[in-house]
Amino acid sequence: MSEPFSKTLYARWGDMDFNGHMKNTAYLDASADVRMFFFEEYGFSMREFESRRFGPVILRDDLEYFRELRLLEPVRVTLESSGFSEDYGRYRLVNQFFKLDGTRVARVTTHGLWLNLDTRKPLVPPDDLRKVIEQIFRTEDYEVLSQRR
Repeated sequence: MSEPFSKTLYARWGDMDFNGHMKNTAYLDASADVRMFFFEEYGFSMREFESRRFGPVILRDDLEYFRELRLLEPVRVTLESSGFSEDYGRYRLVNQFFKLDGTRVARVTTHGLWLNLDTRKPLVPPDDLRKVIEQIFRTEDYEVLSQRR
């Protein structure tokens, strides 16, 4: 992929905090939505994950703010990878939030792994999902992650 996958979303009424800015949980929700839009476009819908009995699990999210986002403002959200383990079982994904003029609003860095929903244990993704994962644009600081679980 020559540039990051992206979707344009809008700051919704329910996304606002008391100060009239997009709240932290809304950034996390939008990040998850864009990740799932990506997988859906490459043939891995939520139904596909459900039928195969595995899915992504978030271990940690890091959120950095740069500018405010207000009600009904459009925001372009990108998806990139800053790291996968050699077996693709662990990942670090980055969602960047930009106003339409290119001003960066926020960055969410998500650390996770793939989980077998029956055994509740981490797993290595199947080959067809690996091919999809390889389509995720890599950040300049991309690195191979430890495979420890």
